[in-house]
Amino acid sequence: MARWSRFFAAAALTAGILAAPTTAGADHETDVRTRNIHPMGHSAHVAPFLPEPDGVRHISSDLAFRGDIAFQGNYNGFRVIDISSPARPVELVHQECNGDQGDIVVWGDILVRAWNSKKSTPRTCDGQTVPANWEGVHVFDIANLADPQLVASVELPCGSHTVTVAGVSAGQLIVYSNNSSSAGCGTTTDLATQNALGDFMDVLAVPLANPAGATLLRREPLAGPATAVRTGCHDVGVILGDENKAACASADTINVFDIGANVTPGGSLEDPALLYTISEPGVGQAGTNGRWHSAAFTWDGEVIAAGWEPGGGIEAECEAGDPDVDKSMFFYDADTGAKLGQWVLPRAQEATENCTVHNYNVVPLRSGRYVAVGGHYQAGTWAVEFTDPAAPRTIAWSDSLPLGTVTLPNGTVVNEAGGAWSSYYYNNFVYESDITRGLEVFRISDRAMAGAVRLPYLNPQTQDFTIG
Repeated sequence: MARWSRFFAAAALTAGILAAPTTAGADHETDVRTRNIHPMGHSAHVAPFLPEPDGVRHISSDLAFRGDIAFQGNYNGFRVIDISSPARPVELVHQECNGDQGDIVVWGDILVRAWNSKKSTPRTCDGQTVPANWEGVHVFDIANLADPQLVASVELPCGSHTVTVAGVSAGQLIVYSNNSSSAGCGTTTDLATQNALGDFMDVLAVPLANPAGATLLRREPLAGPATAVRTGCHDVGVILGDENKAACASADTINVFDIGANVTPGGSLEDPALLYTISEPGVGQAGTNGRWHSAAFTWDGEVIAAGWEPGGGIEAECEAGDPDVDKSMFFYDADTGAKLGQWVLPRAQEATENCTVHNYNVVPLRSGRYVAVGGHYQAGTWAVEFTDPAAPRTIAWSDSLPLGTVTLPNGTVVNEAGGAWSSYYYNNFVYESDITRGLEVFRISDRAMAGAVRLPYLNPQTQDFTIG
C-alpha cells in the first residue's frame, strides 16, 4: 500500500454523527460513530500486523460465544474472555498455538481451531510440537477454561482457513473446514493439478464423547469456478431448523447445498447435496483481485446475504472512486439464488485504509425484520436493515480512524492494516474483533433491532434453528 499522511477533517462530519479525539493506542471510544451506537467495554490485545513476521504475529481474528464467554481467535492461539459484564470484559487466558489465522468454533467443551498454512520450521501448540509442513485443524478440550487442552490434530493437505459448525449427527460434531487457496495442495509443481486439488470442502467429524478421535470424513467437491482458479470455500454459512442449507462462498461461484431432512435432493450434514450456484458480475472472477468471502442466511431461511473480499483484505477497496461492486453486500433468494438487492457501504474510506465488507451475522429477530451486523476492516462496524432487500438502509456505524504507517524490518514504510475483522450481534450487544486492538463491545439502540432472541451460544456462521 502507498505511503500516506494521516489526517482527519472534523468539519466533514454530518448531523447525527459523533466525533471523538484521536489518541495513540486508542480503543473504540475514540472512533467516529452515529449517535445510536454506544461503546461499552474493551478487552485490549494490542498487536501490530504488518511489521511483525509470521511466527511472531499475534493479531486477533474471528469470534465464537458460549454463555457469558467470548472466544477470540488469534494468530497465536485464542483468547478466552469473560463478557458477563459487557462494560468490563476480562481475559481469562490466552491459549497459545503458533499457527496463523486462528478461526475458531465452539460446541460444548470442544473448540476447533484452523491452522492455515505449512510452516518451514516446527512450531508449538499448547506446548506440543507441530511438525514443519503440517497444516489442518486442532481440537481442544475447554472444560477447564483456565487451561484448555489440545487433544487432537487433524492434518489436511490444503490446510484450514476457516471452520463452520454444521451440527451434530450420530454422536459426532460435524465441522466444515475451508481452505483459502489451492497453493501447496499438491506435491507437484503443476499449477493446474494443484488448483484442481483445492476445489473442495473438507467434512470433519469430532466424536462428542471422544474429541481426541477427530477425523476427516470426506471431501465435498464444488461446482465452478466459472473464470477464476479453484480455491475451495473461503467460508460457509449454515442454517438448520426447517431449512437445512449451507452456502459456501467460493471463488466466483457460491455453492448452496442441502444438508438435512429436506424432500430433495436428500443431502445430509456429512454428505451435502448441491442445490444451485450463485454468481455476480465483477465478483471473484478472473481479474477482479478477490473472491467470494462470506455468506449468511436470514433466520427464516428466505434470504442469503453474501459478501466478497477484493484486495484480499489488505487493500483499500472502499474509496469514493471505487466501484460499488467492491464495497457491497448482496442479497439473494435462498430457494432459487435470484438476486434481490444490494447494500453499498455509504461512507468512503481513505486510500490508506484496508477495507472490504468482511464478516457479519444476522440478528435473530422475532419481528420478522432482517438486520445484518458486520465488521469491515478499517471501515469499522456497521448495522444494516434489509427487510426489503431491494431497499436496504444503514442503521448505525462506528468507523475507526486510519492506523497510520509502520516500518517493516527491511526499512520499508507502509500503511498499517487492521480494523474490524468481524463484528457480530450476540445477546443485546455487538462484539467487534479488532485486528490490532482486541475485543470491543457496543450496544446499538434502534427499534429495528427490538425483540431479538437470546442465545445460549453462538458460532456466527451457524444458525441452529429457524424463526418464523
